[in-house]
Amino acid sequence: MNLKKKYLLLYLKTGGGHLAPAKSIAKVLEQNCNNEIEPVLVDGFNETNFIIKYLIEDGYRNLQANATWFYEALYALFKFDFIAGFNNTLISFFVKPYLRKVFRSTNPDKVIIFHFFLIEPAYEVMNELNLHIPLITVVTDPYTAHPLWFFKKEQNFIVFSERLKLHCLKRGIKESNIHVFPFILSERFSNPVDPLKIPELKKELGFPAGKKIILILGGGDGIPKGYRILKRLVNSRDNIEVAIVCGKNASLLKKAEKLKKNSGNSGIKIYGYVDIIYELLNISDLVITKCGASTFMEIVMSKKIPVIINYIWEQEKGNMEYLVSKKMGIYEPNVKKLTRLINDLLNNPVECSLYIENIKRESLQNGNIMVAEFINNFW
Repeated sequence: MNLKKKYLLLYLKTGGGHLAPAKSIAKVLEQNCNNEIEPVLVDGFNETNFIIKYLIEDGYRNLQANATWFYEALYALFKFDFIAGFNNTLISFFVKPYLRKVFRSTNPDKVIIFHFFLIEPAYEVMNELNLHIPLITVVTDPYTAHPLWFFKKEQNFIVFSERLKLHCLKRGIKESNIHVFPFILSERFSNPVDPLKIPELKKELGFPAGKKIILILGGGDGIPKGYRILKRLVNSRDNIEVAIVCGKNASLLKKAEKLKKNSGNSGIKIYGYVDIIYELLNISDLVITKCGASTFMEIVMSKKIPVIINYIWEQEKGNMEYLVSKKMGIYEPNVKKLTRLINDLLNNPVECSLYIENIKRESLQNGNIMVAEFINNFW
């Protein structure tokens, strides 16, 4: 009997940008490898101390929503090797017992890492168990990445831009260890909905066919300033519908529902954590967003214009710079200016078409199949 090869895909639930690419690669490996591979998705914090898990997962979410400046300060501190090393050691101490158990029970053939906090404990467990198997790190930040990705320089990296490859080389990482691919997304985003089918899709989702739709979208953890943005748009004009995805941000969801009730505006659609982002993007005309990697890539792959209200310095700065430099999106951090900006765009189809043409000209690809094939053939 032929046993399937087991590939461990390690992620954390700090935002959606780590789990989403891991799930996409797992799906491709399962479907395209002749039933020879069993991808195993592993949440590295599954059995970790509750306090550590809360501080990192919920702490990340709360800082994103309420104190981005504090997260950015922590990010800057990680550029000091002694601080990065201390945090790696601390996280590894709490994560290793669970990873050790997973590695022993699965006896993996390969390990693929999708979060920087899991690099150190994965290497330590492999050394302890004397496992000599391929380990590949997928850097989920495409242009400017968290310093902890590169603390261990001898890794084999998958990165999503030449800009980040150059950064790796400057940090002393060997070129042979750096592999560049297009960004990973769910396969659905490779094929936007046929424009002729948009009216029917709008109807299925409860939107009137004849109105423009503004989508407020920030990823799995919601969007900073989401309530203020929604409040500005609610009474901005009569011929638009506004949809907001609050993700796991329960506070934003509650405030948005209260605002809708008090305003009496039936043109507001409010969502929590949902799996219809592909559909919502395809029916939207403009998308107000933060600049998380998976989110902004999903937007432009759907041929929609991103209006960026927020990004995390320095981690998401490269995402914003890429969009603005290519004239594929707009950066406007001032909520008070959003209403006029949105109205000007909706009233100027020629300007909108220029952004869309720039997006098309970039010829973006979904890297999920290419990355999965590389992982399967690696070593």
